[in-house]
Amino acid sequence: MVKTAQIKCINKSDRDSSWERITHVGGITNERWKITQQDAINHIESGAWRFYVSVGGDSVWVEVATSRYGNKYIKTVADGDQPNNLLSLPECP
Repeated sequence: MVKTAQIKCINKSDRDSSWERITHVGGITNERWKITQQDAINHIESGAWRFYVSVGGDSVWVEVATSRYGNKYIKTVADGDQPNNLLSLPECP
């Protein structure tokens, strides 16, 4: 059975740069959680977890993408909204 979790916060290596990688994502299910972006990628690719982001009442799924340099990262499924819903989340504690 695939588990589903809402990502409610992120950490980036440089919070003010839109080009810096997300290092961690977090949320609250039964308790507060925070995992590395690589762990989130592994969970999505294995099919064990599905993550989503909810901003302004709209929810979108998080998917794994690959940069032109071959680096995997997570992003929200294209929903026509700007800025990227994932990158607009607050900083994780």
